[in-house]
Amino acid sequence: MATYDLEQQEQLEQVKQFWTQYGNLITWLLLIVLSGFAGWNGYNWWQNQQAAKAAGLFEELDKAASLGDAKKVAQSFGDLSKDFGGTTFAQQGALMAAKVASDHQDAAQAKVALQWVIDKGSNKDLVAIGRLRLAGVQMDAKQYDDALKTLSADLPEEFQGLANDRRGDIYMAQGKKDQAVDAYQKAWKQMDPAVDYRRFVEGKLVALGHAPVASAAASAAQ
Repeated sequence: MATYDLEQQEQLEQVKQFWTQYGNLITWLLLIVLSGFAGWNGYNWWQNQQAAKAAGLFEELDKAASLGDAKKVAQSFGDLSKDFGGTTFAQQGALMAAKVASDHQDAAQAKVALQWVIDKGSNKDLVAIGRLRLAGVQMDAKQYDDALKTLSADLPEEFQGLANDRRGDIYMAQGKKDQAVDAYQKAWKQMDPAVDYRRFVEGKLVALGHAPVASAAASAAQ
């Protein structure tokens, strides 16, 4: 029994020495870990709160858009982009605000909203949509060089056909038929045959006397 007590005493002394040497370090590391955990939970809570607030503003914007209230839409988008610019809600709100502005013949406001998506957006698909729509607004304003420049950026593959279709429209507006035909042909080839809009592009080529060569073969194969 005495031997057992001695062994316990030695182990206790070893623990005391270990804690004396490393106790403060262990305590600080534990505090850091716990603080980090608390901070992560706090960050998630903050993120959820931000998302909820952004969703509320987007809902206001959506209601105003459905009522055609351009002033309220612009105000809601301003708040959304200012306070929650990093959210997808803000990017979607910008596209909606641009559409309402265009419907009210306010090209300047539409450009501001679309340029915001392009400059601040993190969703590549929404940025691509913003570029396509901005190029359309610029084309309507006869700002053809600006429109082509807007489309010159790299876009996701699924938007390449739409970008070339828009280029074709711009070239047609400039009276550059050959360049328009080339752009439309590229657009037609890049679009999936299952996409209905491809037939619209084909119609443009037919009207210009350049029906897609592959269309007959594709029809025969179906």
